Amino acid sequence: MSRYLEAKEIYAKWGIDTDKAIEALKSVPIALHCWQGDDVRGFDQKVDALSGGIQTTGNYPGRARTPEELMADIDMVLKLCPGTKKLNLHACYAIFDDENGGWVDRDKIEPKHFKKWVDFCKERGLGCDFNPTFFSHPKCDPLTLSSPNEETRKFWIEHGKACIRISQYLAEELGQECVMNIWTGDGFKDIPADRMGPRVRYKESIDEILSEPFDFNKVKPCVESKVFGIGVEAYTVGSAEFSLSYAAANKDKCIPLMDNGHYHPTEVVSDKIPALLAFFPEVALHVTRPIRWDSDHVVLLDDETKEICKEIVRCGGLEGSVKIALDYFDASINRVSAWTVGFRNVQKALLMALLTPNAELTDIQNKDNWTELMVKQEELKTLPFGDVWAEYCKVCGAPVDGEWFAAVKEYETEILKERN
Repeated sequence: MSRYLEAKEIYAKWGIDTDKAIEALKSVPIALHCWQGDDVRGFDQKVDALSGGIQTTGNYPGRARTPEELMADIDMVLKLCPGTKKLNLHACYAIFDDENGGWVDRDKIEPKHFKKWVDFCKERGLGCDFNPTFFSHPKCDPLTLSSPNEETRKFWIEHGKACIRISQYLAEELGQECVMNIWTGDGFKDIPADRMGPRVRYKESIDEILSEPFDFNKVKPCVESKVFGIGVEAYTVGSAEFSLSYAAANKDKCIPLMDNGHYHPTEVVSDKIPALLAFFPEVALHVTRPIRWDSDHVVLLDDETKEICKEIVRCGGLEGSVKIALDYFDASINRVSAWTVGFRNVQKALLMALLTPNAELTDIQNKDNWTELMVKQEELKTLPFGDVWAEYCKVCGAPVDGEWFAAVKEYETEILKERN
């Protein structure tokens, strides 16, 4: 008997159908963030360093320098990861060439500047999410949507509106909904004299952006909060309270997005998912790994990742109410490996959640039998999950653990090292 069949029998004793779990996970889309491959630089500005509350560290060889190199790296990751993928683009990854009229600034970008990305996605059967890029630009003063400078604010509002139009284009061309996330690093390094004014301007700016016509069934605008960032340690305009309140007041055209690196160290997004789903029909997630602050480390199969995925499954989020995306960037290690490790770990955590007898455990909880609940939760941890994961990889045509890293090393030797 194969190891998978043995594992299947063991899980069956717990009332769990492993084949059903594998089949359920196969169709769950997870958005792969393009910015891991080039250290969040993009192609629209000639910048040496990031700005606007965001930072990448490290100089590992092989950073993608062109759209073609970035697409090749993404292709490598797609081959190494099981499951259904989407692409997640930032506006700064617009592709300008003579065919579409050359470079324009961010307030003038159009769907045509993302046609090559649409072609890329169509060839691979991918959907695509989108993000306005409110950082690393000369017109960050350092504020954007909350700036007291009307000209600055207008520029960024027009950028946001352009991104709504691009998101609608992506959704229509690819036949999948496009999650469009609004995040800015707006804030102050030291204690401000006025906390209210920037937030009022921020609210009015987002109102203007969302006044751009779009189909809410196809485009899902989000507002994302943050605690602080580099250079804005004292005050962030788009705080958790602001962003959640905005989404709640505009449920007909906006959903909340939670990044699990954007909260205080003792807060956990796993607990917030069911809280928000009690009031919102849809929520979006950026899954990352903070270390003391929003440092966007590669996602591990750690406790919070597993708890986030448990709540997604328990709350019925796999049916579409929870939009899952990755958001991290590490320039100190092989970037393709970083992508692959993080994506596979989220898939592992989701599969673990699907292999949990949630209905039985809930019944035990409702009967107030906390002793039995603890025992069963602990015993689940030693079930042969790895054998089910290996079967899932095989079903999806992806390499199992222990096989894929050799391909990354070969790719580094043959492709990545030639870029420096």
